[in-house]
Amino acid sequence: MKKIRPCLWQNDNIEEAIDFYITVFKDSKVLNTSYYPKDTAGLGGKILVVALEIEDQQFMLLNGVQHSKFNESVSFSIDANIQQEIDYYCERPTAGGGEKSQCGWVKDKFGLSWQISPSILGELLQNKDADKAKRVMDVMMMMNKIIIKDIKATARG
Repeated sequence: MKKIRPCLWQNDNIEEAIDFYITVFKDSKVLNTSYYPKDTAGLGGKILVVALEIEDQQFMLLNGVQHSKFNESVSFSIDANIQQEIDYYCERPTAGGGEKSQCGWVKDKFGLSWQISPSILGELLQNKDADKAKRVMDVMMMMNKIIIKDIKATARG
């Protein structure tokens, strides 16, 4: 187990969240589940915490009773290095109520933000040629979904 594991607060919709994330991320599985004790008023027998592994990263999902919302100050980055992966991760997490944003960001139907980008984008943005890096940044800022061929063409000039 990794030393740091993100905990995602779910607003009494943990079963739906488990099903959603396991469907979106093909390499995922439930590691273990714990339940509220049976004598917990109104919650007895409901799922309390789930340990979920997504793409070799462990997450905890906590079935909270107070409603909290995710916001953009925390997001998870998905390395999608072929256009087909970018297309999938820009579409699939937004299905059923999510939304797309600029620069390859999406928000899933639970409000959790994901950054969908290829590693080539980071490499080009850190390029020693400042003009090339600026061109790439400018075109990326105008994209909702990152288009690899357009980023590469922009970098070439």
